Amino acid sequence: MKPGLKGSTEIMVGTRDTAPHVGSGKIKVLATPVLVMLLEEAALNAVEGLLPAGHQTVGTRLDVSHTAATPVGMRVYAHAEVSKVEGRKLVFRVWAEDAVEKIGEGIHERIIVNVERFDQRTQHKVALTFKK
Repeated sequence: MKPGLKGSTEIMVGTRDTAPHVGSGKIKVLATPVLVMLLEEAALNAVEGLLPAGHQTVGTRLDVSHTAATPVGMRVYAHAEVSKVEGRKLVFRVWAEDAVEKIGEGIHERIIVNVERFDQRTQHKVALTFKK
């Protein structure tokens, strides 16, 4: 992993992507939670194919501003670029735009995990929950 790796994704905003549909508002424009999902997907696309077998990244931090509304029927493009690698931690610069303007930007952090160990930890947590 190294700084400069890039990923992207895009969607055509549909009614399922709007604030009323996901429960984050009443105006029928791209919902902030959907924007966040797109930014995370762009980050995944930047590094997923480079991870060793049995490893994956998980999101640990996201600091994003959603600065412009995007109506249903307009395409949104989300981008991520690795800006820093600190051991297992990857820091991404993320941003998104529609056909007219930049609609959001921020910083996203992900940690590289061993999937088997990660699953063992979550199953242990489930076992603790059911012991109560």
